[in-house]
Amino acid sequence: MSEKKLSVFERYLTIWVMLCIAGGIFLGKIAPNVATILNNFSIYQVSIPIAVCLFFMMYPVMVKIDFAHVLNSAKTPKPVLLTLFINWAIKPFSMFAISYLFLGYLFRDFLPGTEILANGEEVELWRSYIAGTILLGIAPCTAMVLMWGHLSGGNDGLALVMVAINSIMMLFLYGPLGGLLLNVNSMPVPWETMVLSVSIYVALPIVAGYFSSKLIIKHKGIVCFNQRFLHWLTPVSITALLITLVLLFSFKGEVIVSNPLTILWIAIPLLIQTVFIFSLGYFVFSRWFKLSYQDAAPASLIGASNHFEVAIATAVLLFGLSSGAALATVVGVLIEVPLMLMLVTLCKKNIVYV
Repeated sequence: MSEKKLSVFERYLTIWVMLCIAGGIFLGKIAPNVATILNNFSIYQVSIPIAVCLFFMMYPVMVKIDFAHVLNSAKTPKPVLLTLFINWAIKPFSMFAISYLFLGYLFRDFLPGTEILANGEEVELWRSYIAGTILLGIAPCTAMVLMWGHLSGGNDGLALVMVAINSIMMLFLYGPLGGLLLNVNSMPVPWETMVLSVSIYVALPIVAGYFSSKLIIKHKGIVCFNQRFLHWLTPVSITALLITLVLLFSFKGEVIVSNPLTILWIAIPLLIQTVFIFSLGYFVFSRWFKLSYQDAAPASLIGASNHFEVAIATAVLLFGLSSGAALATVVGVLIEVPLMLMLVTLCKKNIVYV
């Protein structure tokens, strides 16, 4: 695979990400009212400001996709089956096992106390934290993972197919898996959050990207599209990602600053889980299936990442806004972007391995 020339945004993306996370936390700490007002602009717990940013993050990725290639990608079942197997047969149960080992055993003495849930039930905090990690583990990413696949130089068309299939699977499996692992009789699934987020983050950018690319190529030509339009569009995705991070962490800044050690204990099993799932997909299964790098990278990255909007919404519905479960899902947001960027770098440095 030929290495594309990185823009200044992409070359120093990890630095920009860390600065934006720090800036968002600082903004949330010094101006919590601003963050609260922005966060209140939401529909079914989907933040409108973040939704706008995520649209502009996804649109430049979608507009570059050759949709004829998407159809060809759908005809190669191996990477699609791989990501489905990882997301639904391995990841939920490995997340439960790893989080229980660390939060319920190794770190249990560091997580004392109890809390009253939204339904009035009193539980130990460590159990609530485990519940939050489970909600992350059963929610595969259906939006930002397209960005990670794109940055890794993977097959964007295949990533789009896998995201679409995982979105459908989540509608059917999220509730039953959550009920099984959380051991509750009826788990309230945020269907509106799922459908609205997939529509804004995936469906709308797909439609906009498809029709705008067709119109520009028809009226201005393919040369103008490739050399001028795409060149102008290149920084848009990264800029939208960075603005998203500032907004996202400004909403949760007070929570993060108030619970530094608790966040550390929760972050450790989440980090181990993410690296484990990625390594299993990229270095083991992709090699067994003899996948190309362009297919292996997005398949493995999709398995490693999480749909944190749905996880947070479910935690709030089930356990309450101030619950330990909700805090655990926020920790998932905190570590995901830097960690996924690290895994993208790892992909690009191990291209010949797969």
